[in-house]
Amino acid sequence: MDLNKISFFAMAKKRLAWLTQRQEVLAHNVANADTPKFKARDLKAFRFEQMVRRESMQLNMEVTQAGHAGGRRKRIRDFAEETDRHPFETSPADNAIVLEEQMAKIHETNTSHKLTTKLYAKQLSMIVLAVKSR
Repeated sequence: MDLNKISFFAMAKKRLAWLTQRQEVLAHNVANADTPKFKARDLKAFRFEQMVRRESMQLNMEVTQAGHAGGRRKRIRDFAEETDRHPFETSPADNAIVLEEQMAKIHETNTSHKLTTKLYAKQLSMIVLAVKSR
């Protein structure tokens, strides 16, 4: 059984990929907290509703004969980054990194990661239970 064919697991995988990439961007912000003129960056928000619409609208058909239409292929791409344009504080070196904000975002990302992995594990245990009860 390929779990990636089940939409919940595919979306959970994408959510975990987004959270991982966001954690990398936030860690980069913290690492450059003393770099002059460095601006904080973050990923665009992961919108579950948009992901559901996009997944249900895309086709990924298999072409078995030369006359069949191929449809649109799904592709994997990195999540878009955005720069924080209105920092609450700016250092004398024109650095816009506020460590408290970055740590709050890191904590939020960590909490979301834990929630997503627990939901993933719970779904998986439900499938195992259903298979065992057959």
